[in-house]
Amino acid sequence: METRPYVPWELIEHFMVDTFKAVGVPEEDAKICADVLMESDRRGIESHGCNRFKPIYIDRINAGIQNPVTQYEVLKETPTTLVADAHDGMGMVASHKAMTSIIEKAKKYGMGMAVIRNSTHYGIAGYWAMMASKEGMLGITGTNARPSIAPTFGVENMLGTNPLTFAFPTDEEFPFVIDCATSITQRGKIEYYARSGKDTPAGMVIGRDGQAKTDSQQILVDLTQGRAALAPLGGIGEELAGYKGYGYATVVEVLSAALQAGSFLKALNGTGEHGEKKPYHLGHFFIVINPEFFMGEEEFRKTTGEILRQLRASEKAPGESRIYTAGEKEYLVWLERKDKGVPVGEAVQKEFIELRDRYHLPYHFPFED
Repeated sequence: METRPYVPWELIEHFMVDTFKAVGVPEEDAKICADVLMESDRRGIESHGCNRFKPIYIDRINAGIQNPVTQYEVLKETPTTLVADAHDGMGMVASHKAMTSIIEKAKKYGMGMAVIRNSTHYGIAGYWAMMASKEGMLGITGTNARPSIAPTFGVENMLGTNPLTFAFPTDEEFPFVIDCATSITQRGKIEYYARSGKDTPAGMVIGRDGQAKTDSQQILVDLTQGRAALAPLGGIGEELAGYKGYGYATVVEVLSAALQAGSFLKALNGTGEHGEKKPYHLGHFFIVINPEFFMGEEEFRKTTGEILRQLRASEKAPGESRIYTAGEKEYLVWLERKDKGVPVGEAVQKEFIELRDRYHLPYHFPFED
């Protein structure tokens, strides 16, 4: 049962927009950024929602390693492709521009692909894939990130958590959305464990000595300093097929860097040669496919929906009451939260109050009563 106080969606949105504006983000850009963060909380993916508002966005802008005004530059463009440079601006703003462009390309030509270099954290990957599914098209996206995954048989953090994300329209009330890291967990989840005072489950993180690490606060330090690494999806070694997660993480790294001549692997660690903070220079890729250029949107929705319904109707394991398909649990979270708002824990409450007071914003939160 949820014990954290809820904050209304409208209040959260206005507060985040005004805070973004206070650090120099233009209002229209701030609205995009706030909506991406709220979508994470709407879907129950709290590792990428308001939990990350201050430490990942506001703090990085204040540290001078992320530009509040996004100088989005198109470097190369064809009827179906796009290469852009975000110049270390707001990754969410650059991604919105790129996705908007290739959705229009896919409407006209059937497919579109965009890549972005010199970007910053673009929020929940599913947001960008769902921009396509909301238009009746298939969305695919991925991004590289600061090194945190060790390759199979290794202990050094080399690859980012590198999500590989798909969203498909269906004939149901919600799309099929698979949005997950290619690591066994992601840094944001460990940040969430640390904020909640919880240990990280054994087996998710490996130390330089080859042993599992569980102290969440220490793991965050060790990941940054190269003394720990996340296991790839599947786990450590080959026995549980960790090489599969390692392989897919590498696919995302290549697509996020090679097509746009962007930075990769250790170049993304956000640290200079003297230990100083520097921009991350992340890369993203986006693909949109229009089913009308195949057998039609209606047929695609119907077949996809039927696949999902047959999966959910299949025989359940003993003791299990329900089988889910990707995107269903997130939809159910939204039905639960849409009238209640965002549940906000103590750590985020303190951050909201700190930001409000620092920027002299006229807000009072329900958790202060």
